[in-house]
Amino acid sequence: MELRIGELAALFTAMCWTVTALAFESASRKVGSVAVNIIRLLMAFVLLSLFSYIRRGMFLPMDASAYNWFWLILSGLTGFVIGDLFLFKSFTVIGSRLSMLVMTLVPPISALIGWMLMGELLSGLNMLGMALTLSGIALVIFNRQKKSAEPVNRIPLKGLLYALGGAFGQAAGLVLSKFGMADYDAFSATQIRVIAGIIGFAVIVHFFRRWLAVGNAFKHRKAMLLMLLGATFGPFLGVSSSLIAVQNTATGIASTIMSITPILIIPPTLIFFKQKVSWQELVGAVISVGGVALFFI
Repeated sequence: MELRIGELAALFTAMCWTVTALAFESASRKVGSVAVNIIRLLMAFVLLSLFSYIRRGMFLPMDASAYNWFWLILSGLTGFVIGDLFLFKSFTVIGSRLSMLVMTLVPPISALIGWMLMGELLSGLNMLGMALTLSGIALVIFNRQKKSAEPVNRIPLKGLLYALGGAFGQAAGLVLSKFGMADYDAFSATQIRVIAGIIGFAVIVHFFRRWLAVGNAFKHRKAMLLMLLGATFGPFLGVSSSLIAVQNTATGIASTIMSITPILIIPPTLIFFKQKVSWQELVGAVISVGGVALFFI
């Protein structure tokens, strides 16, 4: 079996996002999602700047071309800001379970945009792997939180549209990253995207007059530690490795492997939160792992 850097980077990304999901969920409950969104990006910017200085001798990506800056800024605004805004809004309308179910559309949307923008094509085996992986994820998400109060009848159309907007935002952000990054350094490319995200969320925080909430979040020590953990494994390591993934494999394949976080999150929730796992979740996990395995053949 040949070494598949892109697929391995995508798998590492999914592992990073598992840690991030747990950390940011806990932090958001303590200080609110708006504060978490902008503070996580500020932390990531500091981490990326220090890493860039140690590795490349520069705090900022000054060697990036105008082409890199344009497309990566657009990618950051599309993925970090617009995508997350729609996704978080969908959480409040239709709940996290249905929202994340809609988000399983990110890989096929990414594959479609990748084909339209860069002519990326997937083989029959790749398509089978994507179908199996997404089917397993959908089964897991659909069977999680059965006892929740989320509505199952008369699902608001606007909630589904918000979730679909989030899926398109994240998919487009990933493809634009690959398009704008080319062979440029992945960590520096992430730094440009983070800068765009900070500016975008600063505008949103100012518009909704939430600076006081952001300021108060800095006083919450435990939330800040959780955000630092999430920023390290999210925008710093996770997003950077996701760009390494799309540099070395098709966008549809990378986004499919990166979407298995709902599968990877099962063991920690079982161990640390003592949550029960249904047989449907176990079956879904096995199906998804089998689908991911096909990408490494």
